[in-house]
Amino acid sequence: MAYTINKTDGSVLATITDGTINNTTSLTLIGKSYSGFGEALNENLVKLLENSASTATPSAPLKGELWFDANTNQLKVYDGSTFKLSGGAKPSATAPTGPATGDFWMDTDDSQVYVYDGSAWVLIGPVYTSGQTLSGWKIETLGSSGGNKVVSSMYAGNERVCILSSATFTPTVSQTGFASIKAGLTLNSTLGAVFEGTNTSATYVDTSGTTNSSSSLIAGGNFLRADTSDDMVGQLTIDSDLGLRVGDAQELTISVSTGDVTFANTSSDKDMIFTVNDDGSTAPMMTLDASEEEVILRGNVTIHGNLNVSGAYDYTSSNIVQHSDTFLKVNAGGSDVDSGFIVETPDTNDARLFWEAATNRWMIGYNNNYSEIITQENSTTNGATGQGLVIKTDSSGIFTIAGVELSAVGSALTTSDTADVSVPSIGQVVTFGEQWGGSEKTVSTSAPSGGADGDFWFVRES
Repeated sequence: MAYTINKTDGSVLATITDGTINNTTSLTLIGKSYSGFGEALNENLVKLLENSASTATPSAPLKGELWFDANTNQLKVYDGSTFKLSGGAKPSATAPTGPATGDFWMDTDDSQVYVYDGSAWVLIGPVYTSGQTLSGWKIETLGSSGGNKVVSSMYAGNERVCILSSATFTPTVSQTGFASIKAGLTLNSTLGAVFEGTNTSATYVDTSGTTNSSSSLIAGGNFLRADTSDDMVGQLTIDSDLGLRVGDAQELTISVSTGDVTFANTSSDKDMIFTVNDDGSTAPMMTLDASEEEVILRGNVTIHGNLNVSGAYDYTSSNIVQHSDTFLKVNAGGSDVDSGFIVETPDTNDARLFWEAATNRWMIGYNNNYSEIITQENSTTNGATGQGLVIKTDSSGIFTIAGVELSAVGSALTTSDTADVSVPSIGQVVTFGEQWGGSEKTVSTSAPSGGADGDFWFVRES
């Protein structure tokens, strides 16, 4: 009667007729009344004992079958398609060849374990080699008066650099460099360890020192304080057109707009005062008066350049305006208009001295009645030819006129008038002639014949 051989799951593996054997598996399956069955049975037992140890895989493995790979000295199990490591890591100085996904390898040089992910060996641990010694995070339990605390210690080259803790406590067993441990990260005090790099925020800055570690690592004491008065060395640049604000209500602002700089007092009707130290005393030199909309200057003012005034000049403390310049220019714009000086009077009229543009002459007068100021060019030394001009003497003192017309007769001549340098009037001369009578005057050596009262006879000797 033939044997039917079933697998564990109940499926039929093979049917063996009487007196025969079946080699469809790694073992020899024996049929009923097979001659020499003892040898085949014993060989099957040996194969089971040694897990088919061989350099070649079993020829007809079943899923779940064990095979000791004599090439790598590893026990492997068949998963239905290939043999895989049954467990443990393969110890060797170099990575095993032909690994299967999930295989482990113990690197005997560095004392590290790897797993094969199907394409490469991936380190499981530890993260440091045996030559590097303990480096990285290590979970530890430290005793304290409040009970044991689980912490994470960071090591580098077998040196504990810092401790990460969820609570603040003091270890009951001394820890080198860690007299107390804070909630968060505590650095080893014996190493002088510091945080290096970029921090997005910090609770405190130590301002006790001013010695910088480098040009980019600045001591806390070199930063300007915002909570108290502070000093700085060097130039402060505000790289913003919004500028600067000063005062408890930000009364003073300095800002920039399209290149223009504005100093502003934002308080209503409050002044802007510029002061100097005058021999130890504070002296206000300039005040911008907001309520009066005026600028007040104290002391002498020196202007290098032109002073342009669009309004009127107003004097309040002095009635005299002094100018050290040898000339005072008016109408500097050069327009062809009357210009000069005005003297205001108590009434509505005024007195003026000005240049009349239409006639190109100097005028003077009062209450809109003006006359020309006589100049050298308005005069002549010969009244007979320079009619209409003012007469002056020539270089020898001669005064020449075409004639003089008197409007009245003067008083009579007397003997006391002989020393009078005044020019006698025509009326006086006529009176003189009338005293002698007649109108004939004769110069001869003998008396003229006839005659009338008043005639003159001047005797001329022959």
